[in-house]
Amino acid sequence: MKSNRVIPKWILTSFLLIMAAVMVFPVVFTLSNSFMTENEISRHYPSENDIQQDNNAAKNDQFVNLKLLPDRFSFQQYKAFFNKKQSFIDKEQSNMKFYGNSVLMVFPIILGQLIVASLAAYVFGKLKFKGRDTLFLIYMVTMLMPFQVTLVPNYIIADKLGLLNSFGAIIFPGVFGAFGVFMLRQFVMTIPYSYIEAAKIDGAGHFTIFKKIILPLIRPGLAALVVLLFADYWNMVEQPLIFLDDPSKFPLSLYLSQIIQDTRGIGFAASILYMAPMLFIFGIAKKYLIKGIQLSGAKD
Repeated sequence: MKSNRVIPKWILTSFLLIMAAVMVFPVVFTLSNSFMTENEISRHYPSENDIQQDNNAAKNDQFVNLKLLPDRFSFQQYKAFFNKKQSFIDKEQSNMKFYGNSVLMVFPIILGQLIVASLAAYVFGKLKFKGRDTLFLIYMVTMLMPFQVTLVPNYIIADKLGLLNSFGAIIFPGVFGAFGVFMLRQFVMTIPYSYIEAAKIDGAGHFTIFKKIILPLIRPGLAALVVLLFADYWNMVEQPLIFLDDPSKFPLSLYLSQIIQDTRGIGFAASILYMAPMLFIFGIAKKYLIKGIQLSGAKD
C-alpha cells in the first residue's frame, strides 16, 4: 500500500510566510521611501543622467543602494505631489488633476457595470426564453477575446460617435463589459427558483423581484465585482493611451511613470497615493471578495 505523505504544517507555514513577505516588501519599501527627503532620494537612487555624468560609474557601485528606513521622516514628497504642477502645451495641470481623471473614469464604469451586469445576470439566470443559452454563449465569447481584438471596433465606434479624446470612449466600453454579467449570473443561479415563483404568486413583477429578491441575495457578488473592476480599471494603461490625445486627460495610472521619471522623490509618494484606494477598497470588501470567488463557480 502506498502511504500518503503529508507536508508538515511548519514547512507550509514557512513557505507561505516567505511568499507573503516577498509580495508585501515592494509596498513596504515604497511606503518607507515616500517619507524620505528629495536629497536623500537623489543620494541613494541616482538617475540615469547622474550615472552617465559620473566617469567612474563603471568602476564604482553599479547597483541601486536600496534603503528601507529614511534618515529622518518627512512629508516633503507628499506636499510636493499636491503642490507641483505640470505643463502641457499652454496649460498647467496639478498632479491631483490626474488623480481626479482616474476617479472620473473608474467610478462611472463601476457604477454602470453594476447596473447593467446585475440586470443582465437576472435575465440570463432566471428568465426563460428561446435562445437564452445560445445568446449568453455568444455574449461570453467577447469576454474571451483579448483587448487588442476589440480595440479596432471600439475605436471606430468611438470615432463615429464623436467620443474620441473624451472619457466616454473609455467609460462606455467598460460599462458593457461581459465579465460582470458572467460573474453575477453565477450568483443568480444559486437562488432557488421557488423564491421567484412565490413572488410571482404574490403579484410581484420582474422589477420588484429584481429589487426585493435578486439584489439582496447577490450582494456579496456585487461587492466582489466592485473590487475586481476597480483593480482592473484603476490600473488601465492601453485604453487611455489609445483613446485620449490630450495628455492633461490622462489618468494617474498612465502618468505615474512620467512623474517617476521627472521627480523620483515625488514618485514614491505618488505610488502610495495611487495604491491607497485599492488597498482601502480591498480591506473593506475582502470577505465579500473571498465569498464571491467561492460562489462564482457554483451551479444551480
